[in-house]
Amino acid sequence: MKRIATILAAGVSLFAALALPAQAAPDVSLARFECGTPQAPTAVNQRFSDTYAYGELKLQFVYSCYLVKHGDDYLLWDTGHAMTMPNVADHTGQIASFPKATLLIGTREWDAISAPEPAQGVNFKPFESWLKGDSAVDALPLGLDKDVFGDGTVIVLRTPGHTPGHSSLLVKLSQMGPVILSGDAVHFRENYDSEGVPAFNYDRAQTVASIQRIKQISSNLKATLIIQHDARDVGKLPEFPAFAK
Repeated sequence: MKRIATILAAGVSLFAALALPAQAAPDVSLARFECGTPQAPTAVNQRFSDTYAYGELKLQFVYSCYLVKHGDDYLLWDTGHAMTMPNVADHTGQIASFPKATLLIGTREWDAISAPEPAQGVNFKPFESWLKGDSAVDALPLGLDKDVFGDGTVIVLRTPGHTPGHSSLLVKLSQMGPVILSGDAVHFRENYDSEGVPAFNYDRAQTVASIQRIKQISSNLKATLIIQHDARDVGKLPEFPAFAK
């Protein structure tokens, strides 16, 4: 029976696959979904740089989801923007559609979501199935990467800064090579190039360190970086039902 595993870019994950022996690693492929209606171009100088680095720059943000096929298991990275509720968080907007998957989430994020009185801005309502105990939760320790399938092909990279336990995703494809999905570690190319820090991020030093880590991993592995909110990066991966391999 095929299973679904879901991972959300802001450090929240759903997972239901079993680890396989390294020698039995199946084929891995990756596709993109359009997961929300893009808003109009947004001025980025004030909110996305605490040093006001971007002048009059306006950019079109996009909301994508990414499906990883690992043998007969599926992992969905990011559930996008809620199609009918535009003010809901843009990485967990459709998470309630996957109540049968096991939630993989940073410990600090789960603590915030499951608090008796969640803080303002914490998007806890779509997690009702996991909060009630009807669905399984696997909280990830701070600072540790997660080898999702146990064979080194799909790795959750801990990239804190945007949130305390923010994650990015590394997918190793046999033909295209390694691919890194940024989550909110960076929001657009200029942000990545200048190591800019949005004013709303949780921790400035961790943000810069995480950007530098992504750059070093990308260089060492010769990886393709997909900056998820940047419309200029959308075309780097095929749109479902086509897959990159």
